[in-house]
Amino acid sequence: MQDHLDRIEQIAREVAAEEAARVDAEAAFPERTLRALRESGLLGLISAPEVGGRGAGPSAVAAVLERLARECASSAMVACMHYSGTAVIERHGPLSTRHEIAAGRHLTTLAFSEAGSRSQFWAPVGTATHRAGKVVLDASKSWVTSAHAADSYVWSSKPVAAEGQSTLWLVPRSASGLTTGRRYDGLGLRGNDSVPVVAKGVAVEESARLGADGSGFGTMFETVLPTFCVGAAAVQVGLMESATAQSIEHASRTRFENDGTSLADLPTLRAYLARMRIATDQARLLLEDTAQALECGRSDAVLRVLECKAAAGESATLVLDLAMRVCGGAAFRREVGVERRFRDARAGTVMAPTTDQLYDFIGKAVCALPLF
Repeated sequence: MQDHLDRIEQIAREVAAEEAARVDAEAAFPERTLRALRESGLLGLISAPEVGGRGAGPSAVAAVLERLARECASSAMVACMHYSGTAVIERHGPLSTRHEIAAGRHLTTLAFSEAGSRSQFWAPVGTATHRAGKVVLDASKSWVTSAHAADSYVWSSKPVAAEGQSTLWLVPRSASGLTTGRRYDGLGLRGNDSVPVVAKGVAVEESARLGADGSGFGTMFETVLPTFCVGAAAVQVGLMESATAQSIEHASRTRFENDGTSLADLPTLRAYLARMRIATDQARLLLEDTAQALECGRSDAVLRVLECKAAAGESATLVLDLAMRVCGGAAFRREVGVERRFRDARAGTVMAPTTDQLYDFIGKAVCALPLF
């Protein structure tokens, strides 16, 4: 674990921190940071040792993404989606692609959300049909992170012939028939290159299928969801941690010239800082407990997975709102970085499963009702 932490600390401090403002201002993909992740071996963080990876689990994923997100949430979200796709490829993908990921030569991502099913990512409306010895994919994906930069998409469709809601495929970004939308220019996470991708008659081999036909739903919830929720929660915790530290530093150093007191001398602002610290620590502890539950196979692991993303999302919006209050007018200046994190935190909450969906799932789980 220490090796992972040492590597991400250096990348976060020396590369991501320097690039974050430009990535946000230009809505630019964080190429330098991703290059550093490739060269460090961290793109192969969860790849199995037998293919050259580091074989790390959820705790390492959380630690790496949280540290990266303190400096650049866009970079962290790109890595989060890569790890989520890698989890599927490690379980069902070809050996050659697994080796490439472990070596840092292959960036992957998820292509689940569709215009027709919106945030209900588990129910794609895109199709997969047999035609002339190939499988032909047709779909309109609404948000694909790293859409222009990824080497492959873990793609969902309706089953070809089996029962079930979905089937997963490994689709090269270079596949003929794929159309990628224009550069993302949104409110937050501006560097994550999340745009629509449309497939019209994209032909892939049957061997591109990741798991059995119709098994995509199970893979989404058993393999993808734990990695994604832990990763997304870690990104939010990183945003909270950096905003809290910035706010404390600002309140401590900023003084009133007439009497020499600081902003931290104001009880109201100290109360805001206390709330920020508590919310950040609570979200971090739940995230760490979720990772441990997954690694130990605890019976409450599924509940923790659902809880950690919902809690981190809600806490991040609270903490970043308070950071804007504490830092006042300074927070509105782009060079300070608080408003960037304010926007990034909000963008993270709408990534499926959304916080509102998670509340419904959690409510069903605690009432011993089936999720679907």
